[in-house]
Amino acid sequence: MNGKRINASYRLQLGDIVRIPPIKITERNSSHQSPIAPASFFSFNKLFEDEALLVIDKPGGMAVHGGSGISFGVIEQLRAQNPSWKFLELVHRLDRETSGVLLLAKKRNALVELHRQIREGLTEKHYLVMVKGEWRNAKQHVKLALNKYVTASGERRVAISTGEHKDNKSILAHTIFKLQRSWKNFSLLDAELKTGRTHQIRVHLAHLGYPIIGDDKYGHFEMNKQLARVNSATHLARMFLHAHTMQITHPVSGQRMTLQSPLAIDLQKFMDALDKSSDG
Repeated sequence: MNGKRINASYRLQLGDIVRIPPIKITERNSSHQSPIAPASFFSFNKLFEDEALLVIDKPGGMAVHGGSGISFGVIEQLRAQNPSWKFLELVHRLDRETSGVLLLAKKRNALVELHRQIREGLTEKHYLVMVKGEWRNAKQHVKLALNKYVTASGERRVAISTGEHKDNKSILAHTIFKLQRSWKNFSLLDAELKTGRTHQIRVHLAHLGYPIIGDDKYGHFEMNKQLARVNSATHLARMFLHAHTMQITHPVSGQRMTLQSPLAIDLQKFMDALDKSSDG
């Protein structure tokens, strides 16, 4: 906008010069042949589906879309599996390692309405997260601004803003943490997102000194290496972050919905192993 980036809240004014980045559109060929072989189709667990909305239980380790060396993600898989669907878009995103509730819109008006709900804070998202350390507070509000940056190697990262940067990239992020269970050296928390910033839960917890176990960007790397060992009694090969509940208003019927995903099997096994080691 006028030679620089602008905030999403900016209102267009007469005389503004708007530049829209090129959009890559993948055309479906007339034969409707899938770029993914049927033998490679992944069977997703559907939590809800109707003519406007699809909600799946995303497995950990699967990206929501292709890119960055990943040929096909959730969205490409579902489009390939359902070639007759004229419209299918992600309503929101989850990190590759994060499992749980993922919403997709099957109609454009549903996508627009759900984006409005998210933008206006009318949805509710809860995650289950395991951290290193013994969490002390039953309930804790965390309000810290986040700043996106790029490392020397070109990797995108997020950090707590120190207030030293005047580049308008720092955005306030609000998370509510509630203690669910605790073990020696580990704590299970419910994280409610009041804002939806990139890596919000991960960065807030790392800053507080309670990194998410298995987090390869902001976590405790030596502990992660120990947990990833196959012969470890408490084996965990990925980040312990699971989107377990999301509340929305159905974009067509107007009915309030609570969408839930049971804790992923690998994360449940890790908790069972903690219980077993505690008993022993």
